[in-house]
Amino acid sequence: MSSPRVPLAIGLYLAVVQLLFALTWVVYVIYLPQLAESAGLPRSVVPWLLMADQLIFIACDLAVGLASDRAVRLLGKLGAGVVAATLASMLTFVALPFAAPGASPLVLLGLTIVWAATSSLLRAPPLTLLGRYVAKPAQPLMVGLLMLGNGLAAAFAPYLGLQLKGLDPRGPFVLSSLALAAVTLGMVAAERALARAGAPALSAPAVLRSTPVRPVTAIPGFLLAALLAACAFQLQANIVQAPLYLRQAPPSQLPWLMPLFWGGFNLALLPASLATRRWGGLPVMAVGAAGAALAAGASGLADGLPTLGATLALAGACWAGLLTSAFSSALAFGHVGREGQLSGALNALLAAAALTRMALAAGLAPSPAVAAGWAWLPAAGFAVVAGGLWLILRRTGPSAAGSAPTCP
Repeated sequence: MSSPRVPLAIGLYLAVVQLLFALTWVVYVIYLPQLAESAGLPRSVVPWLLMADQLIFIACDLAVGLASDRAVRLLGKLGAGVVAATLASMLTFVALPFAAPGASPLVLLGLTIVWAATSSLLRAPPLTLLGRYVAKPAQPLMVGLLMLGNGLAAAFAPYLGLQLKGLDPRGPFVLSSLALAAVTLGMVAAERALARAGAPALSAPAVLRSTPVRPVTAIPGFLLAALLAACAFQLQANIVQAPLYLRQAPPSQLPWLMPLFWGGFNLALLPASLATRRWGGLPVMAVGAAGAALAAGASGLADGLPTLGATLALAGACWAGLLTSAFSSALAFGHVGREGQLSGALNALLAAAALTRMALAAGLAPSPAVAAGWAWLPAAGFAVVAGGLWLILRRTGPSAAGSAPTCP
């Protein structure tokens, strides 16, 4: 690397982009019931609207991942397209609270579809930039910084929900959109800085460590493990966690207890990045999954609020290790030329897991007592992921671990 300070600054910049993007989603979810009602839709359709958004994310993550690879390969630039799509997303997002009152339901549906589709351009392309322009040893740290933006937004979400309750939605929608658009305008400069700093480091031919099985054979197993881990996370963080707290605390304390998971997540991102750099993506994924299984199981057995909070914070830390190493592995598997394809596929799997969780919650609607008894489900899911990754590593060897460049 010609200047290590440039990638670090770009990583922080991309973390801010992800933070603001995630906060726009939080604002959207908070106000969607009110917007739907003002457009003549019953609040009962809101879960279906959110599930439709996830379907759009799945399709767009896959398409945008492929398109970002093609744009970088053919045009040598990506930032301008991201900026243009972000401006379109901003305009659509701002229009939602202004158009919804008195508008037909079709108008609201159309605006949400356009917003969900255009906002997907802020998910895969930043990872494409990191995979293409940042030298491999620095990629886990950059991925960790990217994940930090999402982790901070998730930690702030319960508090933000309290603060925005009862406010006119137009103000938060306008402010969040303007902030995101202003920050994203720097994507072109970020890409140029990454190209100047990282292109020489990636100009040498990729080296494939000798192994009996080509690393590409590990990709389906890796993606399947990522999907199962994401489903286990969705169960843990969005279905089981709150009922576990309600066993030992009143509902009024939930906004202050729920961020403990994300506190553990954010604090573990740097150690997870360093571990991924040292030992590779798949080994850290396996360890993170095993730790998450133990923490999830322990949370169901916790007999006091401090113990419960500690186990859930540990679960968040293990999820940080798993997620950071998963995206680092995706970039390694996609090197060189398919970074967007693999990172887009991973984002699509995360959206598919969220969709599955929403469908499960809407279909079964478990009571808090029933949901609290499901703590073994995420524990079992994470345990299966750890076992599956261990088998992949035994079969493919260290070259599938994301610790060294691999051939496309």
